Amino acid sequence: MRKFIQKALEKLNKMDKEQIKNILCHISGENELLEMVLNSMTDGVVVIDQQYRVLLYNKSFARMMLFNQEEIPDEELWSIINDEEIAAFLKEKLINQEKIIDKEFTLENSINRIISVSIMPLVKEKKVQGNLVHIEDVTEKRSREARLRRAESLAALTTLAAGVAHEIKNPLGSIGIHLQLIQKEIGNREVIKSETIRKYLDVINEEVDRLNRIVVDFLFAVRPMDTKLEEQDLNQVLKDLFNFLQYELKESGVKLKVKLAEQLPKIKIDEKYIKQALLNLVKNSLYAMQDGGSLIVRTERAGGAVLLIITDTGTGIPDEILDKIFEPYFTTKDFGTGLGLTLVYKIIKEHMGEITVKSKEGEGTTFTISFPIPQKEKRLIDYKGEAV
Repeated sequence: MRKFIQKALEKLNKMDKEQIKNILCHISGENELLEMVLNSMTDGVVVIDQQYRVLLYNKSFARMMLFNQEEIPDEELWSIINDEEIAAFLKEKLINQEKIIDKEFTLENSINRIISVSIMPLVKEKKVQGNLVHIEDVTEKRSREARLRRAESLAALTTLAAGVAHEIKNPLGSIGIHLQLIQKEIGNREVIKSETIRKYLDVINEEVDRLNRIVVDFLFAVRPMDTKLEEQDLNQVLKDLFNFLQYELKESGVKLKVKLAEQLPKIKIDEKYIKQALLNLVKNSLYAMQDGGSLIVRTERAGGAVLLIITDTGTGIPDEILDKIFEPYFTTKDFGTGLGLTLVYKIIKEHMGEITVKSKEGEGTTFTISFPIPQKEKRLIDYKGEAV
């Protein structure tokens, strides 16, 4: 269309009235098509010029922002929007030339109606000619996401509850048996052997401690985490952790190899939770290297993420159970609650991260954790094509 108009303008002086009329009809038809497309969209769209005045908008934008102008108003965008919070937000971000993606608001004039606002520059020949504001009603999308999270939480809680019931069955049974043995030992005797009773009580105490660990881990797994995310140096967190673990690693015959990337960007983490997750991973690696081995810890940057890679030379994980290791109460150990890797997974997810595992039986296992790098707000390009 643009090339057609350019060619038409070049030959305008040579055209007669009929040809000009045909061109105008063609342009009018294209404009009608554009208007029909815009007004058929469920998302709101508005285009503004360099002075923030409205050039073009569709019906969805007018409906969401609750203004009923028949003609495009010759005013700054924020002055025609009824919602004070959104108007103030647009004024600030547009004047400061900030690019915004998916900033959500709850409309004051509507019950539980959520909209997502994005601001993008209109650039021509490396110069900003104005802005496009996109508004999407995400109420139903957020509602579906909330329902899905509730369903997932219920399913996870059901699995956890079943796991707890299974886990507490054995220690309760053991406690019951040893209580019966104590009762039998006491009988109607006036004098009993304290050594025998002490042995039974020691077993009961061990089982009570085991029950307590099961309950504590269960509560940690189901309760929301009160994470306080702060920008921190992951390399320093690792140094502190492995300085704390150096004696245990030495006693286990495990050689630690650390390769930390220089000038690693800071990431938002809660140090205590991250250390807990890493401690669980290291404990798993030590269990897999009971005859000694190597633990290799690396950090690196990959695009918009910081990677933490932990590799051991242990026994590895069989292929048939590799996809089950993060499930609650799944364990191959003779002891433990089976929640260690479940908690690791939960902590990493709370940090908006991802964790993957690769393993080969008899050779070792590698866990890769990806943390997003905080994105600084970006400035748009000014009229001279330079960053402001």
